[in-house]
Amino acid sequence: MDVIKGLNKNATRMLTGFIMGTIAVSCIVYGGAALLGLLLVIIFSASREYVKILEHKGFYPSLKVILLSEAFLAAIAYFQRFDLVAVALTFCTLITFMWVLFKGRQPYIANAATTVFGFVYCGWFPLHLMFLRDLSNDEYSSGLGFVIMMFAAVLLTDTGCYYAGRHLGKHKLAPVVSPNKTIEGSIGGAIAAIIGCLIIGYFVGLNWYSSVIIGLICTIFGQIGDLCESLIKRDAGVKDSGDSLPGHGGFLDRTDSYIFTIPVMFYFCKFFIFTDEYINQILNLFRGIF
Repeated sequence: MDVIKGLNKNATRMLTGFIMGTIAVSCIVYGGAALLGLLLVIIFSASREYVKILEHKGFYPSLKVILLSEAFLAAIAYFQRFDLVAVALTFCTLITFMWVLFKGRQPYIANAATTVFGFVYCGWFPLHLMFLRDLSNDEYSSGLGFVIMMFAAVLLTDTGCYYAGRHLGKHKLAPVVSPNKTIEGSIGGAIAAIIGCLIIGYFVGLNWYSSVIIGLICTIFGQIGDLCESLIKRDAGVKDSGDSLPGHGGFLDRTDSYIFTIPVMFYFCKFFIFTDEYINQILNLFRGIF
């Protein structure tokens, strides 16, 4: 860590990104327990940062309840027990209100709400990566290719947004939340993501229009996730979620673009790529209407 801190800002960012990227790719490729371990480290670290951010706002979500709930949800994701999801979310929410009841700390409503939001936002949404990685059917042996496509699309979105915004950006995208982001940058990021998904989709064996849809999903929800995390920090008066990752801020800063993208990507792939049942139902619905 001392070696990393001794480097200049760009070198520090690149080295940290390389180390994190290598670990993440390895765990994703291996899947199973390795991927679960990676997710738990990220989720627990991001949750601690989330609680600290909310404390700046004067809210006090329970970190213990959030971590306990995330561990419970992680077990469900690991064992692929979809039938227990509703039970788990109900149980975790009840525990949250019991904590508020016995903790007795103001503001009660905000503390309960931010605790539930915490384990959903920091935990349950990212855990969908386990589901996406383990998807399979007769055509695709696993969801690994789609996980790679998603990560590539988000990274290309960030790159495209940066360069297009830097050279072409004139119109602010969300001046109150993130004044440096522009509409031109957002469009540039979307184009880069779609091109990347078309290339990877070709090697995965995916048709072009599904690749385009995936590119749009990843770039839209990636940018929304980034803006939402910026909104939380700005509302709380915090610049970075933490300093755990030299050159990148905190875990929440580094993963914000994936938080919304992962679950939307999973449900799209599950219902429209790995099975055509829902596509047929939609087509039959339109046939009935028209």
